[in-house]
Amino acid sequence: MAGRLSFVDRYLAVWILAAMAVGLGLGRLVPGLGDALAEVTVTGVSLPIALGLLVMMYPVLAKVRYDRLDTVTRDRRLLLPSLLLNWVVGPALMFALAWLFLPDLPAYRTGLIIVGLARCIAMVIIWNDLACGHREAAAVLVALNSVFQVIAFSALGWFYLSALPGWLGLERTGLDVSVWEIARSVLIFLGIPLAAGYLTRRIGERTKGRTWYEAELVPRIGPFALYGLLFTIVVLFALQGDAITSQPLDVARIAVPLLVYFAVMWAGSMALGRAVGLDHSRATTLAFTAAGNNFELAIAVAIATFGATSGQALAGVVGPLIEVPALIGLVYVALYARRYFTAPAAVPAPQEDAAHV
Repeated sequence: MAGRLSFVDRYLAVWILAAMAVGLGLGRLVPGLGDALAEVTVTGVSLPIALGLLVMMYPVLAKVRYDRLDTVTRDRRLLLPSLLLNWVVGPALMFALAWLFLPDLPAYRTGLIIVGLARCIAMVIIWNDLACGHREAAAVLVALNSVFQVIAFSALGWFYLSALPGWLGLERTGLDVSVWEIARSVLIFLGIPLAAGYLTRRIGERTKGRTWYEAELVPRIGPFALYGLLFTIVVLFALQGDAITSQPLDVARIAVPLLVYFAVMWAGSMALGRAVGLDHSRATTLAFTAAGNNFELAIAVAIATFGATSGQALAGVVGPLIEVPALIGLVYVALYARRYFTAPAAVPAPQEDAAHV
């Protein structure tokens, strides 16, 4: 595998760590940079981050073979565990970890619970692709999560921040977020790149054919996924560079339950996928879609409800700052884990090497 990777792909972890360092340095050393980056927002998310996410997701979604989606929608061994993990296990686990690790810090605790409620619909696309996950399965699960997010987010927010703490005799918190705000976030961060990717494939294959599309166009647009990812990471860390470096102990307190969450959700999901008979590519997709979170929505909700300088907003921002290095590490674990799954011939829909983004 490694021998077929390009120089950029082979040292992806290095580029991501470098992007994190550059972002932290810019945020710390350039006065007012964070405020300038945050001045223009899209659904509560900095415009540069929004643009970076859209650029990052578009090439991967343009690689999806949409005529194969029906093989995923019929796979109950994949869909049912995904719904269970995303909408029952994930929020409950984050709730438990937030109260276990942050009982004395209610603002950070609330921010973490909000992160747990926001299931991933964006960056998980690229982690799945890097780990040789099943692209079509990822597209279906992300779309499914987006629908459930619009329907269930507000209700789950009430349950985990008000109802359940009240039943357990714990401190309760209100969460005021409309269904439209959630739907708008989904439409922007999933709808735009999904529509662009779908139209690119449909038009490209219709005018030039699938062979040309796969051999010529996909390699040309593929690198932009990595460029968008690195740009997004730089901006994310620059936005909070000063806060992160000036409050290292607070960041560390928030980071610990997040690290436990990512490890438990990913490993448990991967094990469940193998137990129910999924091949490596689909089990990998199950694991990453269950472990990742929609930080765009979590940050937007925290800022709208509690303010941009609140502890809840800081916890929301720390989420992706921990998620990025954690999940890139799990990409390598996923690639190593292929030896414990069935042979490649068992995969129903072979695809080109997904490690190339």
